[in-house]
Amino acid sequence: MNIRRAGLQDATALARLLGQMEYAQDLVQLKIRLQQLLDHPQELLLVAELEQQACAFLSMHFIPQLALAGDFARISYFCVDEALRGQQIGAQLLHYAEQQAKARGCDRMELHSATYRMGAHRFYFSQGYEESPKYLIKKL
Repeated sequence: MNIRRAGLQDATALARLLGQMEYAQDLVQLKIRLQQLLDHPQELLLVAELEQQACAFLSMHFIPQLALAGDFARISYFCVDEALRGQQIGAQLLHYAEQQAKARGCDRMELHSATYRMGAHRFYFSQGYEESPKYLIKKL
């Protein structure tokens, strides 16, 4: 397996993977958003490949902290192709992302996962993540 930074050439594969997460994609709009992320200095978008085909991706943001010594990284999207789950692809990609976060001065990672994604929760718990039960949101 190869892990690398994503590029615009990955738009179709990312659209397919996002679709598996129930996020239907317009490819034109996705390419615009993808370019915004690729240009953002606090964003890291990774792709895992098998046989030169993207089979997983992880989008992570680095967030500086004002009051604390270490910064943190937030995973915003993370998907392994549903046909390849259980083969340690996600664990390897997550470990790689954690190493990148440490290299950027982060002392913790966080993510938000919908309550109905029980399989994802089991995966994160198996990787050492703990539940932090309070998360508030206001739609604008």
